[in-house]
Amino acid sequence: MTIPTATGSTWTFDAIGTSWAIETAAPLPPVARDAVSAVIERFDREWSRFRDDSLVSALAEGRTASVSAPDDADAMLSLYDELDTATAGAVNPLIGDALARLGYDARLTLAPWGEPQPAPAWRDTLSWSDGRLAVARPATIDVGALGKGRLVDLVLDAVRAHVDGDIVVDASGDLAVRGEPIRVALEHPYDPTLAIGVITVADGALCASAINRRTWGDNLHHVLDARTGAPVRAYAATWAAADTAMRADALATALFFDGGPELAASWNAHWVRMHTDGRVEWSPGFTGEIFS
Repeated sequence: MTIPTATGSTWTFDAIGTSWAIETAAPLPPVARDAVSAVIERFDREWSRFRDDSLVSALAEGRTASVSAPDDADAMLSLYDELDTATAGAVNPLIGDALARLGYDARLTLAPWGEPQPAPAWRDTLSWSDGRLAVARPATIDVGALGKGRLVDLVLDAVRAHVDGDIVVDASGDLAVRGEPIRVALEHPYDPTLAIGVITVADGALCASAINRRTWGDNLHHVLDARTGAPVRAYAATWAAADTAMRADALATALFFDGGPELAASWNAHWVRMHTDGRVEWSPGFTGEIFS
């Protein structure tokens, strides 16, 4: 949740299954709104496993073995390579079938149909080169570990192309800020009326992830360990601040596993995470405030 520090204009809308708010000093002109809508539609059409007409759905269903590589393919999948290495395989872009098996499928049935299964070895299955994105066998790409952060960055770029001054792009907890710094409360994962701390974000990004955001059934949620296909149990929520929303989003995922803090340190990024028993830890040099 953001803590407003200045007055301005806010455009709110729903897209990719979540709520968005874009805050600017003056109302966005129609050309800027159209540009934002086009960026989101393009990204969704390429990467959403919830759309029958998306590129990743075509690969998952075996309708084709390769598609024209989206513009974001190298940026996102190269970052997945870093996440995979840092977390010893816990983060994997082919987690989509494991999520579907537990009920978080393209139709959002939320009805598990099998026991957890590990995600496939993605480096042996997925490739992107020579302008093509390809799978060696049908598999479901899910870029949820960093995709919304990537889209926040793209939306920010679209807005900045048309307006100057202070900008905040907030996609339900994943946000990027340019200009005037803002204070952001770290929402308690077990009580949204409370905050466990606060951080100031200035010309950077903050992303959060929590097991209570998309949960269903018997303790099932969307953060899976790709090595087992089962939901993580050690941590309830994570927050990461980085130079871009894609990196912050990636770290918010990596922090559910061993290796996440070390990756953050290598990027000079800061973080907070809460254990499921309520204990909170944070990175050395964290400049925000954690409430006791």
